[in-house]
Amino acid sequence: AEALDGSQHVLTIFASHDLALPLLRDLASGAHRLHIELRFAGSVDALAALSQGRCLVAGFHVPPLPGGSPQFAAAMKPLLKPGLHKLIGCLRRTQGLMVHKGNPLHINGLADLPANRGRAPRFINRQPGSGTRLLMDHLLAERRIAPATILGYDAPPEESHLAVAAALASGVADVGPGIEAAAHQFGLDFIPLIAEDYYLVCLKDALAHPAVLKLRAALEGDAWAQALQGLPGYGVQRAGEVLSLTRALPWWSYRRAKAGPAR
Repeated sequence: AEALDGSQHVLTIFASHDLALPLLRDLASGAHRLHIELRFAGSVDALAALSQGRCLVAGFHVPPLPGGSPQFAAAMKPLLKPGLHKLIGCLRRTQGLMVHKGNPLHINGLADLPANRGRAPRFINRQPGSGTRLLMDHLLAERRIAPATILGYDAPPEESHLAVAAALASGVADVGPGIEAAAHQFGLDFIPLIAEDYYLVCLKDALAHPAVLKLRAALEGDAWAQALQGLPGYGVQRAGEVLSLTRALPWWSYRRAKAGPAR
C-alpha cells in the first residue's frame, strides 16, 4: 500500500555507523513520509557505494582540519568530485577514547596508548576504511606516535562504535576509539579528542529529487535538533544546508596556486 502511495518516497543511504541516523530515519518516516533504507558501512565503503550507483545518498564523517590530512585525502578524494557531488550538513559529534568505568589505567589521551615501561593498554580498533580508523591514523601521525607501539592496533577490529564499546565492557580490551554516546550506553568513561562533522553527500543532480528534498526538510526541522539533544556529544551543525566540497572539506584546498596559461 505504501509503494502505491505517491506521497511516500524511499531513499537508500549507505552511511558510516552513527547512533543518530536511526533517529533521523524514524523522524523522516513519521513526519515526512520518507522511508530511509539505512545501511551502515565504513565511510570509504559508503562513498564507494554512492560512486557505484548503489545508493542516492551516502554518509561519512571528517573533522574540520585546517591543515588538511594525507590520510583522509588519500582515502576519500578519489571518491568525491567538486562540481559533481554536494554535501548536506547533518550533525557534529565528539570522537574520543572509550575506557573502563573509573579509568583504572589513567589514560588521558593518545600519548598514554603506546607500551611504556611494561605498561601496555590493550587497544581495540575500528576496521580499515572506517572514518574512525582514518581519524585514529591521522591523529597518531600528527603526534608522531607509531601504531606498532600500541598493543592491538592492528589486531582484528570491530565494525561499529557499539561493537567497540561492547568489547570494552566485556573486558577483552582496555581502550578503543568511539563516540561519547556509545560509551555512555555501555557505562564506560569517555576521553574526548576532537569534534567532527558528519555529512551526507549526493550527486548535484540528486538535490532536486523528492526524497532528498524530504531528507533536507527533516534535517532542517526543530525535531532533529531536539533528537540530537538526547545523545551525549552530539549537536546540530548546518543541518540540511547544501555545502560545496571545496568549502567544507579542508583537504580540498590546494597548497599552491594552479599554474596560469603559458604565454
